[in-house]
Amino acid sequence: MAVKLNDNAEVVARVKEGLKRTGGYCPCRLKHTEDERCICKEFREQIADPSFEGFCHCMLYYKSKD
Repeated sequence: MAVKLNDNAEVVARVKEGLKRTGGYCPCRLKHTEDERCICKEFREQIADPSFEGFCHCMLYYKSKD
């Protein structure tokens, strides 16, 4: 298992800009709760799932199985 940043530098730059603007909360979410602070609870749970492979909600991170 490996978690890495999206290979698309433009996506990474836009999401990081949004994270700065929101104080570390996922810029794709309306609520600002601890569950939505990057890396969000949803993606942490997906990381823990050995069968999951894919991007987090905002496309900043990608989890591969290998």
